[in-house]
Amino acid sequence: MDVTKLASGLDTVWVVLTAAMILLMEGGFALLEAGFVRQKNAVSIIMKVFVDIAFGALIYYIFGFALMYGKDAGGWIGTSGFFLKGDLSHIDLSISHETYWLFQCAFVIAVISIVSGAVAERVSFRAYILYAIAMTGLIYPAAGHWIWGSGGWLGRLGMIDFAGSAAIHALGGFAALAAAIQIGPRIGKFNPDGSANIVPPSNLPLASVGAFILWFGWFGFNSGSTLSASNGAIGHIAVTTMLAASAGGAGCIVFTMMRYRKADPPSVINGALAGLVGITAGCAYVSDAAAIAIGIVCGIAMVLATEFLESRRVDDPVGAFAVHGVSGSLGTLAVGLFAQPGRIQEAGHAGLLYGGDWRLLGIQLLGLAVVAVWGFGLTWIALKGINAIVPIRVSRDEELIGLDVGSHGVPAYSQDQDFIEWSRVKP
Repeated sequence: MDVTKLASGLDTVWVVLTAAMILLMEGGFALLEAGFVRQKNAVSIIMKVFVDIAFGALIYYIFGFALMYGKDAGGWIGTSGFFLKGDLSHIDLSISHETYWLFQCAFVIAVISIVSGAVAERVSFRAYILYAIAMTGLIYPAAGHWIWGSGGWLGRLGMIDFAGSAAIHALGGFAALAAAIQIGPRIGKFNPDGSANIVPPSNLPLASVGAFILWFGWFGFNSGSTLSASNGAIGHIAVTTMLAASAGGAGCIVFTMMRYRKADPPSVINGALAGLVGITAGCAYVSDAAAIAIGIVCGIAMVLATEFLESRRVDDPVGAFAVHGVSGSLGTLAVGLFAQPGRIQEAGHAGLLYGGDWRLLGIQLLGLAVVAVWGFGLTWIALKGINAIVPIRVSRDEELIGLDVGSHGVPAYSQDQDFIEWSRVKP
């Protein structure tokens, strides 16, 4: 028996299965966001998720993957691998380039889905398609190349981001913040004096099921990033992932009970997700105790960040920035504190609290700052350009009726009041 061929086959099965788990997370995003928004906008959430998958996969196949993982040009961008053709010999893995593309494609779809929630209930569908192309074709691939690409300048400096707290979540979170600021709050969200009105979620049980699906998919997200079925770290990665998520949820339960005298369900849902986001960068490198600490800190920070955004009149319906931007930032920096020398190959990469110096923490801070500025800045520029072509926000009437009817011509639930409104306006 050819042991090398057998190992390659097992690795291929492992990566394809974990890629499928990550893709299933889109169902989680769909249910989570549909549950958090009003029911008159549930279909619009589902349609945006289909845009993420359909356009995201095609654009990433045509040129996004090439810019991210192609032959390096000065540490800034890839230059080969368009349509998965050309020279990709520098990608030296036990799996095929097609298998590797599939796994990375699931990642890029997740990135654009982060932004989707921040602009829910008022973004133009046509404008969102154009932005999805920009994110999956340039914004994410460029940042990903700097960190993960062969020869990327942040990777050469020594930045560590195992499964994407910075490259995926901080990038997507700060892009979501830029989008939410530029598109403006939903009608009626804020009063003239700046105080916020509560917009009740339409279906919290649905949102919680979405969170559970995301939680499940995250084991593929983190453990699958080993790209090898025989990697001994898989079990440890799964344990730290579980502990951080649980700690994030538990931390939010206790914190909101102390702060609001009631355990706040949306905060608890997002708290578990915040723990998952926070552990993504260091899941292979930190101890179990550190994973719990990261989860608790990220969960509490998410609640405080949500309150801060509302105080600044920034409307983020699903908490995309608080969950992904804030927790992704904290998770990226946590590697510089908690990375254990026994789990890091390079001796100089130990975290500050485990015998290392300030070098790794400084590199993590630099990489985070670059990714945050890139995600925010390029999204701001992209939306400005798109707005010159097609308005990025729907009309007032369309927003009041609901995007399901206004943009897609059909309500989510035909028995409710939306059906009566739809029947009146449908030609």
